[in-house]
Amino acid sequence: MSAQLSDWPHLVREPQNGATHYLLTLHGTGGNETEVATLAQHLDPSAGVISPRGRVSEHGMTRWFARMAEGVFDVDDVIARAQELAAFIHAARKQYGIQDAPITAVGFSNGANIGTATALLHPETLNRVVAFSGMYPFGDRDPIGDVSGVELMLLNGAADPMAPSASVEHLVLRAEAHGAQVERHIRAGGHGIDMSDVAAAREWLASR
Repeated sequence: MSAQLSDWPHLVREPQNGATHYLLTLHGTGGNETEVATLAQHLDPSAGVISPRGRVSEHGMTRWFARMAEGVFDVDDVIARAQELAAFIHAARKQYGIQDAPITAVGFSNGANIGTATALLHPETLNRVVAFSGMYPFGDRDPIGDVSGVELMLLNGAADPMAPSASVEHLVLRAEAHGAQVERHIRAGGHGIDMSDVAAAREWLASR
């Protein structure tokens, strides 16, 4: 598992105020590495930031993996792209001299899904994810192994048609069945990130 960082548009910001940890920020469909990196400032201003750009294009919109339709993912591609993201993390650790730094993924929507998939498939590489408006990324399959060291914070709107509650509940069930620790924040409303999500995520991150 290897990656060339030159193949990945990304930005890196060093930690501040003596901190040593990083947030891996993962944008949603049509987003980019710059806009999603601003989320880190609201969650943990002292954290370093590693922010790559997804490498899949859907009608000109940047994504992390292919899908067949809204909410119907190409699971083979999810698995392959999760391996690619894990390789990117390895390469970034080596390139930037942060082999031992704690890294937490923070993703929105499509970014939440690839972050979750990467942690559930490669827990030795990524073991903590804050997932805004994400869902179960593996369709009707369960490729998850032992993830007893993984922690997930899931933040969802109760009436989100793009990340239905049934899929989120299935994610909780499967992740916990394989040993992950899962915490949920459910709010009224649909797809997106509101201030209660940010506050809950900030508190969860601070407790770690």
